[in-house]
Amino acid sequence: MLQLKKDQWFSNIRSDVLAGLVVGLALIPESIAFSAIAGVDPQVGLYASFCIAVSIAFFGGRPAMISAATGAMALLMITLVKEHGLQYLLAATVLTGIIQIIAGYFKVAKLMRFVSQAVVYGFLNALAILIFVAQIPEISKMDSTGYLFMLLGLAVIYLFPYIPKLGKAIPSPLVCIIVLSCLALFLGSDMRTVSDLGQLPDTLPIFLIPNIPFNIETLTIIFPYSMTLATVGLLETMMTTTVINEITHTEADRHQECRGQGMANIVSGFMGGMAGCAMIGQSIINVTSGARTRLSTLIAGVFLLCLVVFLKDWLAYVPMAALVAIMIMVSLTTFQWGSVKQFSKHPISFNIVMIAVVIVVLLTHNLALGVFVGVLLSALFIINQLESSVKVTSTLHNHQRRYQVSGQIFFSSSDRFYQFFNFNEHIQSVEIDLSNAHIWDITSVNMLNSVVEKFEAKGIKTQLLGLNEASATLIDRINN
Repeated sequence: MLQLKKDQWFSNIRSDVLAGLVVGLALIPESIAFSAIAGVDPQVGLYASFCIAVSIAFFGGRPAMISAATGAMALLMITLVKEHGLQYLLAATVLTGIIQIIAGYFKVAKLMRFVSQAVVYGFLNALAILIFVAQIPEISKMDSTGYLFMLLGLAVIYLFPYIPKLGKAIPSPLVCIIVLSCLALFLGSDMRTVSDLGQLPDTLPIFLIPNIPFNIETLTIIFPYSMTLATVGLLETMMTTTVINEITHTEADRHQECRGQGMANIVSGFMGGMAGCAMIGQSIINVTSGARTRLSTLIAGVFLLCLVVFLKDWLAYVPMAALVAIMIMVSLTTFQWGSVKQFSKHPISFNIVMIAVVIVVLLTHNLALGVFVGVLLSALFIINQLESSVKVTSTLHNHQRRYQVSGQIFFSSSDRFYQFFNFNEHIQSVEIDLSNAHIWDITSVNMLNSVVEKFEAKGIKTQLLGLNEASATLIDRINN
């Protein structure tokens, strides 16, 4: 289970280390912000991000993906923290991890097969908008110098890669942070820095068992929250895995990733951190900065802790304008511009699903709910399409009616299938040719039986022709 393969750690050292440094810095403001959302001290989110990032580097199934405290998870903790306090949150985090490990062994990641491309596009577009909107409060606090620094940061990020040799050797987001920090120090500019976000921890996290009564009452309190956290965490992680797979053109072990997320959350809960999951924004920063192995994730977590515990004074020189510029870049990179350019060429159902996911996520700030709505709509459109594909044509010859059936006969299309038959016709026999059809379930078998029985009740001899092997086997099993 512990991943120690050399090629997953040391095949891309320089790029992984540099990318990890960038992500470590980018994790700080979000970890603090997510702590505030959940109603806990900044150190809870920072400890969580460190513990989860380091743990997932060893136990995860997707190299170079970043996991830490997230906003989607923080939103689910508000009520638990408010009504029962931090210790119950820590216990719920541990239980979340246990549930995720169980889910990994039961291979629930296979459910990702039901997530269509339209849902993925909607998920990414909504996330891109949310990432951009999340920067607005910080942008609103900037003065003219802050705006200038932010624009300069964006210029560095997008122009530095075109510099020969250097452009591909060093991630441009890291160059952005270094350049703006040095410039702020040289000019003596009075602008917001990372250290202005809140009180940072000054000690390493320590192992602790949540101080709560271990009884059924406690379990009934935390179990509903843990189930929700585990579900949302795995869903967001699997969606992020899909995106990173596409960017890197590699595959991941989704089941191992589920188990790894569970182990990471258990570690986080016992070290004073909140539950977390994969972070698509930071993961995109990581892989677009050149990261490809587990080393980048480990570096990000370790560097984060070193910064907030041992190098807090250095954070006074990192302007928030630099991190805002990086997150705007992430937003622009995450958004699927092709889905807009190809909008008129996509099927209407594709566009409806994509837009529905975006709207639901933006209204609720719940990525999991948006994905659920998208999957549901996709299923309804597919069912409607399959139902509409059922066709029945007929010919009459010497008092014998022959019905030619094509399409997929299942619970939704069986009524439509039934309506094609004329039971009041004065004929001697009926042939139902199913060579181009497939019988899928009990409902369709029973409907086919009803058609045969109704014809024979009228004294019309009925014969089924052309059943494929699977359909014939299903009919025999149900009728015998």
